[in-house]
Amino acid sequence: MTFRIRAATSQDLQPLYEMAKLTGGGFTNLPPDRRNLGAKLDRSAEAFARQGNYEAGEIFVLVLENVETGEVRGTCQLFTGVGSKWPFYSYRMTTLTQHSKELDRTFRAEMLTLTTDLEGSSEVGGLFLHPSERAGGLGLLLARSRYLFIAMHRARFSDRLLAELRGIIDERGGSPFWDGVAGRFFGMSFQDADYFNAINGNQFIADLMPKHPVYIAMLPEVARSAIGLPHPSGRAAMRMLEGENFHHEGYLDIFDGGPTMTARTDRVRSIALSRAARVVSAEAVRGNKALIAAGKLTDFRCCFGVANEQDGGLAIDSAAVDALGVSVGDEVWHVER
Repeated sequence: MTFRIRAATSQDLQPLYEMAKLTGGGFTNLPPDRRNLGAKLDRSAEAFARQGNYEAGEIFVLVLENVETGEVRGTCQLFTGVGSKWPFYSYRMTTLTQHSKELDRTFRAEMLTLTTDLEGSSEVGGLFLHPSERAGGLGLLLARSRYLFIAMHRARFSDRLLAELRGIIDERGGSPFWDGVAGRFFGMSFQDADYFNAINGNQFIADLMPKHPVYIAMLPEVARSAIGLPHPSGRAAMRMLEGENFHHEGYLDIFDGGPTMTARTDRVRSIALSRAARVVSAEAVRGNKALIAAGKLTDFRCCFGVANEQDGGLAIDSAAVDALGVSVGDEVWHVER
């Protein structure tokens, strides 16, 4: 069974909607709302159709497709520059150190400070894999295909990348962090606020969020314990990001307190190690397991394959050739799996 990543089209609305209903909440980039998803696909189509360099606010939606059946079984997204329409808010953990000469003691207070430091960064997000397909490394294919896309369209993206990981969600679908911090000022549940943000944007945060730092010691223990932790289902994703040279530098999602990972774009492992080559053979049976991609913009395709550098080019296996729709002489990009 062969899977490939390709550009999403308007025909993918229904499978995306069905997957959105399986996310379980806290997944802002994939809300279970047809109108929103349709608008997102329209924006994606405009970005794929545009030629040129970086322009903030664009989105590219990719889907994971079963080549044999044509079924869509996963999705991921890339944002060229966040904060173009509304400010991109994050909390950042900071420390205030104060010393009392009379007491001869030093006090260090950890605080959450509202910031827009990450505005203009490109973002990799919106990754969701259908529960029935969570085997065989398909999550890795979804995640790393985004980096090959960036490498192949480098001028469309910023010099900094971020990835937001979903934070701790309790058994009732709420967020302990939201309840302990922002929920006190908004008069709405985490689920309502998260859904509103997904559909309408986060300008309401600018209107209502307190601008002064929040002392972590004053939060309920259940909220403090959730700060900077990914949802259990996101732990593997966090390790994968760390393997790509992303780091957690104290930035947090303002809704659920999950970690926001950041990296310099050209230092992301899969981008730095990716290479372009011409296909010299479609019959490789021995070689390195690799991610192989071909095509620009709407023609972008990516799949797992076998790659063997030879004769100044690249020999790849016939299954990858079929999945990518390439032939001898075509250019592909590849990075070792």
